Amino acid sequence: MDIVILAVVIAVVVLGALGGLVVGSRRRKPLPPPPPAAPDITAPPAEPHVGEEAETPREEPRRTIEEVDLPAGAGPVVIEEPPAAEAPEIEIPEPTAGRLVRLRARLSRSQNALGKGLLTLLSREHLDEDTWEEIEDTLLTADVGVQPTQELVERLRERVKVLGTRTPEELRGLLREELITLVGPEMDRTVHTENAAGGPGVVMVVGVNGTGKTTTTGKLARVLVADGNTVVLGAADTFRAAAADQLQTWGERVGAHVVRGPEGGDPASVAFDAVKEGKEMAAGAVLIDTAGRLHTKTGLMDELGKVKRVVEKQAPLDEVLLVLDATTGQNGLVQARVFAEVVDITGIVLTKLDGTAKGGIVIAVQRELGVPVKLIGLGEGADDLAPFEPDAFVDALIGE
Repeated sequence: MDIVILAVVIAVVVLGALGGLVVGSRRRKPLPPPPPAAPDITAPPAEPHVGEEAETPREEPRRTIEEVDLPAGAGPVVIEEPPAAEAPEIEIPEPTAGRLVRLRARLSRSQNALGKGLLTLLSREHLDEDTWEEIEDTLLTADVGVQPTQELVERLRERVKVLGTRTPEELRGLLREELITLVGPEMDRTVHTENAAGGPGVVMVVGVNGTGKTTTTGKLARVLVADGNTVVLGAADTFRAAAADQLQTWGERVGAHVVRGPEGGDPASVAFDAVKEGKEMAAGAVLIDTAGRLHTKTGLMDELGKVKRVVEKQAPLDEVLLVLDATTGQNGLVQARVFAEVVDITGIVLTKLDGTAKGGIVIAVQRELGVPVKLIGLGEGADDLAPFEPDAFVDALIGE
């Protein structure tokens, strides 16, 4: 028994010694280094936020204007005001008297083929049937039309037969006389701008798309201003975006007042207002630019008739001018016929007569409608619209 107790005591002592050794070794191990201190971070200036992110900005030191160093010699800052918009300069158009004579050279460059061709054929020593057929072909090619061609050839046959021997001067005089007769010197080609009731003359400009109605209206304003009239322009083409602006530019150049409405608005309303303002201003003439329309579209043509009826509630229409592109030749006659049925055409304006157009269209369109050609366009210039003068026109056809 004593042996057992002794063994237990020895075991306890041994275990205690071992435990002391382990604790001592643990105390001798180095401790890990402490974590580095967090760096000082300067918060950026607060930015303004909206809604839930909004916060009050931090106050930051700011310098006053006295503390800011200015460059040496710097004077007070002067803020320049933008220059006031200058009113457009009013142009004075050139007189219309004799304008076609001044533009005759431009017209003759593209029209001499007709006159020279006829003179060459008539100068032949023997005028047989083949020659007369060539003369007919020349006239038809120049868009003179079948009926006027037959009349002209018949009269030339008679006069050449009576004349006998023909000098170039005699032939030129003969051809000139017959062409002037065919053009119709007795027709009234005045653009009427005098109202019987004492108000302004009212002129409505109509035509198909692309014939140059707005440009023609602007140029016609210049013609009337050059003759001493005051003009009001009605921008009743509310369907083409740039039409009213274009007409406004034309009006400003000659000091004409422009009446316009909202884009896509009722054109009859604009035309009505233009005539009303023209009467209030005691203007000499009111020009109404209408929208281009296809002559085959019944609805559009009916609307044009409505514009005419609405305008006549304010004042009678003194002129309805149909603008035709002379380069379309005989195709333009179909358009002219339809427009004449809707709005009672009183005069024709032939544009682009200085290009590839053939001069005979003047004769054909007058014969087709029974109304005169009153104005012709001979170029892109502002004053290239001329009152039609039969003598000057024929002289340009047959050349010098």
